[in-house]
Amino acid sequence: MNGCPVHFDPLSPEQLADPYPLYARMRDECPVFHDAEHDLWIVTRYEDVMTVVRDPKTFSSENAVRASVQPLPAPVLAVLAEGWPLTPTLTDSDGDVHRRLRLLVSKAFTPRRVQELEDTVRRTADELIDGFAGEGRADVIDRFAWHLPLITIADVLGVPREDVPLLHRWSYSWLRLMQATDPVEDLVACASDVVSMQRYFMDALGRRERDGGSDLMAELLTARIAGGEPLTRVEAMRVPMNLIIAGHVTVTRAIGNGLTTLLADPGQLEAVRRDPALVPTMVEEILRFESPAQGLFRTVREDTELGGVGIPAGARVMVHWGSGNRDERVFPDAARFDVARDSAASHLAFGKGVHACLGAPLARLQLRIAIPRLLDRLPGLRLAEGADTAVRDTIFFARGFKKLTLAWDAEAA
Repeated sequence: MNGCPVHFDPLSPEQLADPYPLYARMRDECPVFHDAEHDLWIVTRYEDVMTVVRDPKTFSSENAVRASVQPLPAPVLAVLAEGWPLTPTLTDSDGDVHRRLRLLVSKAFTPRRVQELEDTVRRTADELIDGFAGEGRADVIDRFAWHLPLITIADVLGVPREDVPLLHRWSYSWLRLMQATDPVEDLVACASDVVSMQRYFMDALGRRERDGGSDLMAELLTARIAGGEPLTRVEAMRVPMNLIIAGHVTVTRAIGNGLTTLLADPGQLEAVRRDPALVPTMVEEILRFESPAQGLFRTVREDTELGGVGIPAGARVMVHWGSGNRDERVFPDAARFDVARDSAASHLAFGKGVHACLGAPLARLQLRIAIPRLLDRLPGLRLAEGADTAVRDTIFFARGFKKLTLAWDAEAA
């Protein structure tokens, strides 16, 4: 029996369209409850989410991106066996393994390194917009929103830009595989893409072992922490995969979410147009208001209590960033979009605790450039007329668009 009087189904049309009234009911009526359909304990209040992320010993990050840990179908496992184990990565590891990976990878995201990317990100954004500004209508997800973050990460990794479309396809296949709700034949194709992605980065690292290099992949092969061993090639292979996929989930979806939220609230849009100094808080408010990653998962290691509810060892918990970010107990008037709200230190969009997103500074940089450039260069920007111009993606733990067709005044552009 479901432990909550509301029906939690993130992939239903109603909840894809607007899940936030339901989240409010969950926070009020059943802040921690067992959802029998997905066999998940859903944690919806900010305070309880913070309790989970501050206690990695009790709430393990193993399988942090898998909504279900039921075994994949045998044909899918057979394809995956042709590659290498998918874990551990930064996202789904614990303890010493996680600390070692985090220390090694954090060197790629120092403030200085992120700042050095600003001109490249700005130039890339303008080049992408140049490709469609004269058309007056385009799907900004397909033409802009996934290209920008993947090109940025590809440059950091030393990956040829012409390979970015392939990385996009492979990373989306990884997301579908982790969700595992598609037909078996589709999951087999996804598994094949994931193995191809593994081989791609294993080959790239092999070339750097042989020839050297100055990009992040080359650095990963020689980086070490005091008294520690360098990464193996398999460990190093998982890092660029993790970075590509994480960037794909967050920045792409935040661009689409941000544009639709601003276009639906002309007063807030005009406030940003009048005062560009609001752009940093606008970005944080977009991340809070429409969190691109709605939540991740934890495995309970020992019997525990959360929000007055007992949870048994072995249970799976969803820490719901999207609901916590709308918690009225923390964010006054939480259902109101306010570009002047300063929530950078408190919102959950990039996680909290030891697993807070290492790439958050780079994501923020890209969003502070991408959304203003689109608004500045596409006069009269608006949702295009017609059916299916804004189509939500169906990923259990992420919220964004797989298609977002906008229109603007092409002659003015």
